[in-house]
Amino acid sequence: MLAARPRSGYEIKQLIDSSARFFWAASYGQIYPELKKLESAGLVAGADSSQGARQRTTFKLTADGRRAAREWIGQRPDVLETRDEGLLKLFFAGSIDRKRAAEIARERAAISREKAIQLRAIWDAVDVAGQPEGPAAEPDIGSMTVLRYGIEASEWTAAWFERAAEDLERATAGTVSFPGGR
Repeated sequence: MLAARPRSGYEIKQLIDSSARFFWAASYGQIYPELKKLESAGLVAGADSSQGARQRTTFKLTADGRRAAREWIGQRPDVLETRDEGLLKLFFAGSIDRKRAAEIARERAAISREKAIQLRAIWDAVDVAGQPEGPAAEPDIGSMTVLRYGIEASEWTAAWFERAAEDLERATAGTVSFPGGR
């Protein structure tokens, strides 16, 4: 988030919430301690940019920080973690409230459809030249590729949960023994 330009912790949080949130969330409770660790390691440098009574520190990447970011980009990803409360509830619905399983799937499908709409709105806000219309957007080929992934994954997920809801309704009615027809 600091590779493009210096930012405060608040600005980093705003950028995450308007871009990376659908695949990597971060809270203020994570951002500020991480900035302090990075500053202690010499990877970012903070500068006071307070205005009036409001305290504010703006951070920028140092040369070592940029080098560390390049090294990190060059490494194979080792974290693939999915945290989906809808899937978790669906996982337990069969043993806790089987009749609610199809409803859970439909609710989760609706969430994915809404997420796809939100992501398409971000896509549409970027003009054909790739220039952002809003101050938070800074599109590049990587972020636009990830945005397309988010749109397509959200659309696929919505369709999958709709099919799951139909399967679960048939299973609850006794017409199939296992969702998906197995």
